[in-house]
Amino acid sequence: MSWLHFVSWFCGGAVLANAVPHAVSGLMGRPFQSPFARPRGEGLSSAATNVAWGFFNLALGYLLLARVGSFDPHDLACMGTAFAGALLLSLCMARHFGRFNGGNTPERR
Repeated sequence: MSWLHFVSWFCGGAVLANAVPHAVSGLMGRPFQSPFARPRGEGLSSAATNVAWGFFNLALGYLLLARVGSFDPHDLACMGTAFAGALLLSLCMARHFGRFNGGNTPERR
């Protein structure tokens, strides 16, 4: 396996993690931040835009994981790389979107 395969799988995991909030928000009929909003990544996009963006991310994640190299879901190195990408982007997204949704400084009740 080439190191480029691991880069692809890391990015594939990150892209799959990015698909989740967009697809879920869109399927729930809620607007959510997206790269198409103004200001970029901060403004809200429509539910339909987020569904489309979420499913595009799913397709791209599939391509990066399943079609580059020989990704084996039973191989700890393959899965660990994908999970590391998903975890890193998830933590970054939690911090970024927490600014807009109150997740960075939750109030105690």
